[in-house]
Amino acid sequence: MKKFMDDNFMLNNETAAKLFNDYAKDMPIFDYHCHLSPQMMYEDKPFENITQIFLGGDHYKWRYMRSNGIDESYITGDKSDYDKFKAFCGCLQYAIGNPLYHWTHLELKRYFNVDEVVTAENCDTIWEKCNKVIKETKMSPSTLINQSNVAVLCTTDDPIDSLEYHKLIAEKGHIKAKVLPAFRPDRLINIEKTDFVKALGNVCGRDIKNYDELIAAVNERIDYFHNAGCRISDHALDGVPFNRDYSADDVFAKKMNGESLSDDEINAFKCETLIRLAKKYSELDWAMQLHIGALRNNNSAMFKKLGADVGFDSIADYEIAADLSALLDAMECNDGLPKTILYTLNPKDNYVLATMLGNFQSAETAGKMQFGSAWWFNDQRDGMVEQMKALANLGALNKFVGMLTDSRSFLSYTRHEYFRRILCNMLGEWVENGEFPDDFDTLGKIVEDICFNNAKRYFNVEM
Repeated sequence: MKKFMDDNFMLNNETAAKLFNDYAKDMPIFDYHCHLSPQMMYEDKPFENITQIFLGGDHYKWRYMRSNGIDESYITGDKSDYDKFKAFCGCLQYAIGNPLYHWTHLELKRYFNVDEVVTAENCDTIWEKCNKVIKETKMSPSTLINQSNVAVLCTTDDPIDSLEYHKLIAEKGHIKAKVLPAFRPDRLINIEKTDFVKALGNVCGRDIKNYDELIAAVNERIDYFHNAGCRISDHALDGVPFNRDYSADDVFAKKMNGESLSDDEINAFKCETLIRLAKKYSELDWAMQLHIGALRNNNSAMFKKLGADVGFDSIADYEIAADLSALLDAMECNDGLPKTILYTLNPKDNYVLATMLGNFQSAETAGKMQFGSAWWFNDQRDGMVEQMKALANLGALNKFVGMLTDSRSFLSYTRHEYFRRILCNMLGEWVENGEFPDDFDTLGKIVEDICFNNAKRYFNVEM
């Protein structure tokens, strides 16, 4: 029987252990998509206790606590930080098969030197040990980022954001990583949900009266982001919008007149706007991320009480192949298909996305079209393995830009270690089974490229 989470945790053969220890372990992290707060990073206030770092904003942990019948007062409510931590420890003890069990113990080991197995009984010991480390090191966001060997960190930012905190972080110099913005224009795209036009016009100093003026204003913001170091955009798409039967100009005019829009009109606006934005991204050599397949804010009562992004989202089951093909083709025909990363929240679409890549690859950029890392609910061993196997079976795994955190937690960089162990174990199994030669020059390059080098080349960020 193997010891719980020893040095060879998840590395089930000699080849896997060699690949991880000699090639993956010490590679820097290029975190090209996260939801960390630039303001928190700049202010860099020391945390007061383990609960603030451990449970603050981590909806993965919140969902698990709810599934164990923990009252909301211990999750997002008014119970003390100690009581919340104790409640989490009490249910984590039984989290067999849940990636949270591994993530949490990695966090404790790497940042707090705590090797105890979490139980309700030793909650007080872990609480005291962690808080002692926090106090002695004055642990803050910069402490955790610098300790994690992060080279580049891309946040998620609204088009009208001033990006002042990114600039202040660079001036302050307390974070070793380059902290860069990423362009997230969901409020622009989702014309049916938000009234974004006035806010955009205010930032750009113009009165936006028609669709062309809207696009001109957005392009102005893209240039602003580019000058601030941004090299990537991100779009959260429920399904894939494709409809060219309606004019985006007419749809925009109806919206501005306060008229209701049909689903087809909404999709036509989204489709045309994505095509226009993609053209601009391509001109600037940006990468475009398309996150497809989330069903958000399912519990309307809890949405009214707590708002979005607190753990009440799930996987959608849209049919996406035909519309995704048509959308990418329209971008290509417009001479504006940028480097693109496709993510699916529904693993049923792994092969849809993995095969879609090959339709639009280009010699100008190796791996131009990427199958994004196993996302959100797939961010666990089975999901990661299935995503990488689909990519390997149908494309070029060696050009994969690898892992990202997609997290609001400053502790989540241990998930890169988790990913790297899973990657090395999968490759090790193939070698040990005689399915690939034990050529460590080649294997080592593949591992190092997926861990960091591919992302560095792909996003073209000056280091």
